[in-house]
Amino acid sequence: MSLTAEPTLFEKTSPGRRGVIPPQVDAGTNWRDGIAAELLSEKPPELPELSELEVTRHFVRLSQLNYGIDTTMYPLGSCTMKYNPRINEVTARLPGFARLHPMQSESTSQGALELMVHLQNHLAEITGMDAITLQPAAGAQGELTALLMVAAYFKKRGEDQRKIVVVPDSSHGTNPASAALAGFEVITVPSNKNGDVDLEALKPHLNEKLACLMLTNPSTLGLFENGIETIAKGVHDAGGLLYYDGANMNALLGNARPGDMGFDLVHLNLHKTFSTPHGGGGPGAGPVGARGELVKYLPSPRVHQVDNRYSFFKPEHSIGRVRTFWGNFLVLVRAYTYIRYHGPAGLKEVGEGAVLSANYLLSRLRNHYEVAYDRTCMHEFVLTARGSKKEKNVKAMDIAKRLLDYGYYAPTVYFPLIVEEALMIEPTETESLETMNRFAETMIKIAEEDPDLVRSAPHNTPVSRLDEVRAARKPVLRWEEGLS
Repeated sequence: MSLTAEPTLFEKTSPGRRGVIPPQVDAGTNWRDGIAAELLSEKPPELPELSELEVTRHFVRLSQLNYGIDTTMYPLGSCTMKYNPRINEVTARLPGFARLHPMQSESTSQGALELMVHLQNHLAEITGMDAITLQPAAGAQGELTALLMVAAYFKKRGEDQRKIVVVPDSSHGTNPASAALAGFEVITVPSNKNGDVDLEALKPHLNEKLACLMLTNPSTLGLFENGIETIAKGVHDAGGLLYYDGANMNALLGNARPGDMGFDLVHLNLHKTFSTPHGGGGPGAGPVGARGELVKYLPSPRVHQVDNRYSFFKPEHSIGRVRTFWGNFLVLVRAYTYIRYHGPAGLKEVGEGAVLSANYLLSRLRNHYEVAYDRTCMHEFVLTARGSKKEKNVKAMDIAKRLLDYGYYAPTVYFPLIVEEALMIEPTETESLETMNRFAETMIKIAEEDPDLVRSAPHNTPVSRLDEVRAARKPVLRWEEGLS
């Protein structure tokens, strides 16, 4: 069914109509004293005039136009947009957690501190790390935190020549940015024909200048790195450190640990792997784990248990605070709930379910779409529309837009950058077999549709296809009369 666009509040305004009548307040004769002249105005703001019912219906209709995991499948590769169990929200709203103030004393926050200590221990066990900080607010900040620790570590050792960070071309895009922000020079190494890190291209960089190799495993291609043991040995033999981008940890839960693979540092995206609401700018959490000597460089303060009390402390060589207070606490509560609810066996099943779902969907689509690297995948896989672009002039973006007509959120397109016309799909472990079959049948139908129909999609949405380049470079951020 075709949807119509919702008019703006300004377009619906009716002079004199109102929904709220504010109380009359006697502010006295000197209420303007102390207010800067440029902040005062004799002219009231030009706001739309509507009844309360009109405003309520307007925003409810807008909410109904939104895509959300509660209403439709979200096959967004590399972001793990899975269903969030409502028990997480129940615990996050418990008054003792929700009403806690970050400046309360340790003596009145013992329950919250206890939860943080237990969560740290759980995450350390899951990743194979020795210790965890919960401070970073998201994965990218976790990356930066880890790289700042690497810089401090080598400075303390007097190895100032280690200024190189190697990043595979199949890694997340924030990796090189985080390394550059931490003061390192970034070198990219290519993938080989199987989608793994090209070991021959890596070898020249395994020397005394190497500080760290940042590796996403499974990679953004959805592939487990076949050469991980060789890579870890090569990096460590050269005196460097190995960093694990844990954005794709959902695939490995309970089945493999970064620490066992040889990683020295790891970050996790709690808002992906452990099901906190993800997307739209937050909330998020990106804890960082460390092994061995690197534990002393974790951000301060950290939380620990001494006898029967929980308190903060500063690690010996800490890089200091990286986040206001101690992180996004209610995100931590949700992740803790998810971990405790599933337990070790349940988390293992989560990882296995994610991998099974992705491989099932891949098996249904491989005869209708070209697969970028056609091998057993992990939690996600990458298709390529380069063939349909050449033969029918149907691009990845066209396929993604056409999916909107069928009520699906589109998968990630044009990422990873090393795959031409990429379509990266992650079904997650929370989608049913019936849902995945419907999605697969829709994708197959799109592959067989008239190219003109696909190229001109979407057809059933309130707004047709936008000029995305223009929207990015010349965004319209406020309403103006007569401006369409």
